[in-house]
Amino acid sequence: MPESNQPQDRRSFLFQALAVATAGPLAVGSMTAAARPSAQEEADSFLAQYVKDWLPLDTAASEANWVASMDISDQHMEEQVKKNQILNKFVGKPRVIETTRQLLKRYDLEESTVRQLKEILLRAAEAPGTIPDVVKSRTEAEAQQSKTQDEFEYKLQAVGGTAVTISANDIDGTLVESTVLPVRLGIWETSKTIGAPLRDGLLWLRDLRNKVAREMGFDSFFALQVADYGMSVPEMVALNDEFLAEVRPLYEQVHTWAKHALSNRYGAKVPGGKIPAHWLTNRWGQNWPGLVKGINLDEQFKGKPREYIVEQAERFYVSLGFAKLPSSFWTKSDLYPADMNRKKNSHASAWHINLAADVRSLMSIEPNSYWFETAHHELGHIFYYLNYSTPKVPYLLRKGANRAFHEGIGDLVTLAASQRSYRRSIGLLPPEVDQVDPVKWDLDTALNGSSVVFLPFSAGVMTHFERDFYEGKIKDDQLNSIWWDLAGKYQGISPPTRRPETLCDPATKTHINDDPGQYYDYAIGSVLKFQLHDHIAREILKQDPRDCNYYGNKKVGEFLKDIFSLGATRDWNTVLKEATGGGLSARPMVKYFEPLMVWLKEQNKGRTIGWS
Repeated sequence: MPESNQPQDRRSFLFQALAVATAGPLAVGSMTAAARPSAQEEADSFLAQYVKDWLPLDTAASEANWVASMDISDQHMEEQVKKNQILNKFVGKPRVIETTRQLLKRYDLEESTVRQLKEILLRAAEAPGTIPDVVKSRTEAEAQQSKTQDEFEYKLQAVGGTAVTISANDIDGTLVESTVLPVRLGIWETSKTIGAPLRDGLLWLRDLRNKVAREMGFDSFFALQVADYGMSVPEMVALNDEFLAEVRPLYEQVHTWAKHALSNRYGAKVPGGKIPAHWLTNRWGQNWPGLVKGINLDEQFKGKPREYIVEQAERFYVSLGFAKLPSSFWTKSDLYPADMNRKKNSHASAWHINLAADVRSLMSIEPNSYWFETAHHELGHIFYYLNYSTPKVPYLLRKGANRAFHEGIGDLVTLAASQRSYRRSIGLLPPEVDQVDPVKWDLDTALNGSSVVFLPFSAGVMTHFERDFYEGKIKDDQLNSIWWDLAGKYQGISPPTRRPETLCDPATKTHINDDPGQYYDYAIGSVLKFQLHDHIAREILKQDPRDCNYYGNKKVGEFLKDIFSLGATRDWNTVLKEATGGGLSARPMVKYFEPLMVWLKEQNKGRTIGWS
């Protein structure tokens, strides 16, 4: 807490002076210390007025952002810019910043009050009113960058030189299914064409984002984002490096096994070191689905309506004791692929429009296993939103314990949705797949979940690239070279073709553009999910963490509700320790895959492990 001898702010003295000047003799004589407003009373009054003014503006901006994402047009982008500029003008008001800073110097404030005031400062730091032209330029630049990204059309050069328009789903599906390397190379290169038109906008946004952060005393925009955790940049990077070190021995075994499995798949020579990026079944190598034979879960979705996917995801949560989704979720969400007359953002997301009951999701659901798990993930965000949207949680604290808690909960339920016991119980596990060696299920989870394969990308490539990008360690003509250096170092993958600096492969990842400086959220969330899952399986379900079933268990629901209902009213470390008995660690993840590690070492006997 700040020192107790800090002077009261000037607004407080003016308030008292005005009261004395306008009161009669009796009032003056009775102006005792007890009658003067306390720091808590002043803060309560300030927060009440702030929320009253801010919430409608925030809701309007969220609505505009939603419309601009689900129906991309110049008109919607202009409205998005307009609403966000109005919001930014309010949250970044110098008077708001100064009053908040002065109140935070007081020693006698409740913890919830201090948390709300700090949240106001973090919001202000995104749009400080002392540099309105920069804030305006950033808002416009971000809207334009999102529009450029969302309306981009992938053009695949077909036989005869004609260009065929393909979707992101087409790219992802081909990379999972195709075994023809020239076809894979063409698809992979097509997936990277979106980077070039985003390159200049990204560089401009880096400068604008850094300017707003530095105006409020942060070293960089990356440092501003890390501040949400109450951590410094070195502390955040060290935490992610710790994850990488804990998982590295397992990842090297997975990498070696995959290299040989892919060689057999394509009938090609085993690479001596790194894996060519177009060999992998994901555009960025962040997950490697489809490599484990005998585990094809898509067959069970053939013939099912696409509506089944999200309806079953809702049934999962309801079975745990959660209330059904509000009817407005179904009428306002955009859950399925857009027709040819409309373009929408292709990245699945969950939205809390008014920080109350207006919750929505943007997806492009098709009846397959990927979207089955994705829908469970996105509804994890939705039910989290709904359970902290209560009078007990102030509007400013209606968010996760930290940002990673939201991702961790989504990933936790993705893991739960992939468990054999759950799929078996709802008729989505054919006998021939159920009989597959359990260790291969673990292998598929390591490859195709936010886990072993994902950490080198999230904690390694993305976290280090964005840290260096915003802290001035990457020159403008080094974006691709540094990106691929990091991919080689952490993921052990290499580009299949020369990647000139006229392209911008980092910008092909949507988060670099529109959710910047925060990808460690996903790394932390991935680690968090195994920690929560281990506790749920062992302590609540009394089942094997590698094959357990949450479905229908109200005790699991109560455990999750206890976390959800807190929002950001408590320190996230404390929330985690009280829930699981320990601090954040990748050890539960490593423990989950212990049988797999034994199997991989046997499979990789005589092979060179790793890539360097």
